[in-house]
Amino acid sequence: MKKLLHAVTALLLFATNSQPLAAQDPWKISANNIQASNYYGITAANGMIGIVSAPEPFKVKDVVLAGAYDTYGRGRVSNFIPSFNLLNMRVEIDGRSIDASNISNFTQELNMQQAAFTGRFDHADKASISYTYYALRHLPYTVLMDVTITPKKDIQLDAASVMAAPDLLKNVQNYYNEIDRPHVVISLLTSSAQSPTGKMQMCASNSFIFSEAHGHEPRVIHEMWDNNMHLMKFSKTLKAGETYRFSITGSSITSAHHDDPLNEAERLTIFAKLEGRDRLLQRHLQAWQELWKSDIQIEGDAQSQQDIHSMLYHLYSFTREGTALSPSPMGLSGLGYNGHVFWDTELWMYPALLVMQPAIAKSMVEYRFKRLETAKRNAFSKGYKGAMFPWESAETGVEETPVWALSGPFEQHITACVAIAAWNYYRVTQDKQWLLEKGWPILKETADFWASRVERNGPGHYDINNVVAADEWAENVNNNAFTNAAAKANLQFATQAAALLGIPANSDWAHVASNIPILRENGITKEHEAYKGEGIKQADVNLLAYPLKEVTDPKQIKADLDYYSARVPNEGTPAMTQAVFTLLHARLGNADKAWYWFKDAYLPNLNPPFRVIAETKGGTNPYFATGAGGILQSVLMGFGGLEITDNGIVQQKGLLPSHWKSLTITGVGPNKQTFVVK
Repeated sequence: MKKLLHAVTALLLFATNSQPLAAQDPWKISANNIQASNYYGITAANGMIGIVSAPEPFKVKDVVLAGAYDTYGRGRVSNFIPSFNLLNMRVEIDGRSIDASNISNFTQELNMQQAAFTGRFDHADKASISYTYYALRHLPYTVLMDVTITPKKDIQLDAASVMAAPDLLKNVQNYYNEIDRPHVVISLLTSSAQSPTGKMQMCASNSFIFSEAHGHEPRVIHEMWDNNMHLMKFSKTLKAGETYRFSITGSSITSAHHDDPLNEAERLTIFAKLEGRDRLLQRHLQAWQELWKSDIQIEGDAQSQQDIHSMLYHLYSFTREGTALSPSPMGLSGLGYNGHVFWDTELWMYPALLVMQPAIAKSMVEYRFKRLETAKRNAFSKGYKGAMFPWESAETGVEETPVWALSGPFEQHITACVAIAAWNYYRVTQDKQWLLEKGWPILKETADFWASRVERNGPGHYDINNVVAADEWAENVNNNAFTNAAAKANLQFATQAAALLGIPANSDWAHVASNIPILRENGITKEHEAYKGEGIKQADVNLLAYPLKEVTDPKQIKADLDYYSARVPNEGTPAMTQAVFTLLHARLGNADKAWYWFKDAYLPNLNPPFRVIAETKGGTNPYFATGAGGILQSVLMGFGGLEITDNGIVQQKGLLPSHWKSLTITGVGPNKQTFVVK
């Protein structure tokens, strides 16, 4: 046990001391002015389960599980299902319940290096209290919360773990079991329910972990309050000055993840209980220590360093390797965008993860590969060949866009985005076996789609008509710049992949690619045939310079950049657009403009008290992982000069904002390289 405790202590010291403190701590985001009326929670997540913070002590706002969908509410389409809230507590001291109205010195803090969320406060003149919770990185369905109480005088503690079901769940069943063995007593608080249509079973279970030796732990009592809520509680007398700690561990899982979710929820909780608090924490910290070997370090700008760590932390938190799951625009921070998967994944979040964590990126491509047959059925239903991926995807891979949104059948550039992501995974990893088994089927079927999709109106006029552009304000237009250029790239990459694998390529692919038009007018790349200079919602033409490399002449890149950056309104547009402007200005050598757009990409979108990013300036729907992914690309591929090529990741000339002293990118790619810009 002493060796184990020393190991945990060493990891904690690593997490605390591996970076020096500056004006803003590079790893800790703290809040000491917590107002429920102006509070946007921050998420502790492990790529499967997300715990969203609340402004009340001992409470969490939401518990979200990746991959848990059912049809309910808005749009008649699949939506994320909120899970049982398995970490809420009721705590009383000397018979008085603790809440926001009777505490002082309340602070909350996210330690990004440990993926730990902590609240601290004083309760009257009786005790100083803290609680810290974790979505355990090594256990995808399991969470842990520590509670520490230091009495200022002798007190009576009454603590209850409360299991509450979200209102939308049906047929809630509550259970309490006590397993008594010679070496341990396990109290299990468990709930099960059906999703709104009844197609899915959702289950959760938790248990106390006491610090006392077996036989001396408090007695646990179960209470049933109503059909949707029950609790287990204990009491203990605490002496002045003697710090007391107890923990809660719990698991949440559904029939979408396991064939026997009720029993598995309890098995997972028992597993965590018998592992014990110290072993759980040790393995969690080791897993995050491994992730943070791939890091972005900024010297000379403490606030940017903290913000970039926050963006990287959120992408790491919302994804995990070894799955076939892919993040929605809001990750695991809530129910935003119904938990659906868009191009936000492939074009915005995926490239940063591919560079920093290729194993996680592999899971995101696996998500699409598993749904390839469904994409082929989608193409068939629209009269096309090959595979047509849906604009919004959830569990099954069918189209999940609400019917009233025109983007579902028409925002077809998503198909090329999926193919480009698959090709880039091969380029970074050089894994030919993967390319043959997984990448090639995606590239082939998507190339067949575009070959059947174009309208062959003569040389140079293989038009792609009637699409929703990447700029979503342009609906049902012809020859959209991004759609056409992405389709060309898709066809060219499929041809390249065939040559690499020694498979005969469809000669029509290269022929079609060479005849897809990219329109220009008065020296500017034209967004679509009918475009007349209107305002744009988001980046479209500028994506032809990066990431598509359809436009490579610096003069043309600058002309397009100057033209379209003047056509983005100041409000109502998503954060990633300005990130593309940042990246391109950095590559063109204009550090001042790159810095201007870097700040504009996210500073107006931040919400209190944890600087969480909303989708738009002044928006209130954090956390916008899409924007974080775009901004991280601006740092990695813009300021850092990284480039994904046929020979892997290379570094071209980087360019830093004038006040940044250096940029160091560690743990890049499969070989964990380090790149530096000074």
